[in-house]
Amino acid sequence: MRIGTVIMKGIMRGLGALPLGFHYACARPLTWFLKKVIRYRRDVMMINLARSFPGKKYKELGEIADRFYTHFGHILAECVWLGGCRNPERLHRQRLVEYSNIDLFDEVYRSSKGIVVLSAHFGNWETLGGCFCYDYREGGKPPEGLDVNDVVFIYKPLKSKMWDEIMKDSRCAPVLRQGFKSYVSSEDFLRFALRNRDRKLVFNVISDQCPYKNSTANDTVEFLGQETKTMLGGASVACKFGWSVLYGNVMPKGTGHYEWKFTEITRDASAMTPHEIMSEFYKLLQADIEACPWCYLWTHKRWKR
Repeated sequence: MRIGTVIMKGIMRGLGALPLGFHYACARPLTWFLKKVIRYRRDVMMINLARSFPGKKYKELGEIADRFYTHFGHILAECVWLGGCRNPERLHRQRLVEYSNIDLFDEVYRSSKGIVVLSAHFGNWETLGGCFCYDYREGGKPPEGLDVNDVVFIYKPLKSKMWDEIMKDSRCAPVLRQGFKSYVSSEDFLRFALRNRDRKLVFNVISDQCPYKNSTANDTVEFLGQETKTMLGGASVACKFGWSVLYGNVMPKGTGHYEWKFTEITRDASAMTPHEIMSEFYKLLQADIEACPWCYLWTHKRWKR
């Protein structure tokens, strides 16, 4: 590991040890700087909003954009803080994320050969790597047989190897002490699934990105009134193995608190096509965006021409 990576990890670890309230306080001037000074990707955001909500006036779209910057600042603060959560008890005290219907997941897990959880850049998607630690029921524990490495986080590698390593530590900090190693590149998703076909696994897949340039497994669905190219990776793998598919939504419920809710798409993906699964996924995501529009990643160039 390069010395620069070690130093940055140490700095991020030290910052992460500070209280979450401190990070929110630091996020306020950062949010102002992004919004007022450099106007971070403001043009991209306004184009995306205007195309997604053609019935809204420019003032309404501007208000959504302003609230997005505040939400984005909270995400940055939470990501830094999460990197200091090597002890899950810190998460339990803060209750940054908790499940609203974990019983549905328990039921689906027990009756399935495997699960793909399709998630999106909504709420705080950077908390997904710690999902094993968010069940706070008294005496609550994962379904019988579910080990920390049976929950697989599929991620897209960053161009910078240093920041790729740092983001891995931040996203998966709560489970690293438990020997978590199931952090798998999207490029290795299918190979990993094939190698582990005899294990009952839960794959967490962020699935709302624009397909990669070299992607051959993609499709077009209707999303926010637009023809939208979509990746089929998670849905296709689930169809291949006959796994269950859930939609996972991390909805903000106030500053410093999110609720992760599961919605069942199918118990047997082999009975559906990847297109049908992704169409349902985008319907569910659209409903969440319409309910809380500032919580989606509008600065992302989702509809590339």
